[in-house]
Amino acid sequence: MSITLKEMKNYLRVDGSQDDTLIRSLISSSEGLCMDVLRTDDAKALYGSKYGKAAVMYAVNYMFEHRTEADYKALKLSLRAMLFGSRQEAF
Repeated sequence: MSITLKEMKNYLRVDGSQDDTLIRSLISSSEGLCMDVLRTDDAKALYGSKYGKAAVMYAVNYMFEHRTEADYKALKLSLRAMLFGSRQEAF
């Protein structure tokens, strides 16, 4: 149950197709980042968690809006706060 390009473009309020490749890449990167925070390799665990989809969308939005000056440490802290309740104790 991954996030679709159409769904993400709607969330970002992007109409054109010039950023499609970037957005697809950001979705994939954000899913990986969120799964790392959850300490899982299973995308089903990510999207099965209460705030998994919201966390991925937040991460994509953050990286899309802050392409040149993103603070990835702050992003990871925000994602950790969002996903803390679903986080595995160990890998």
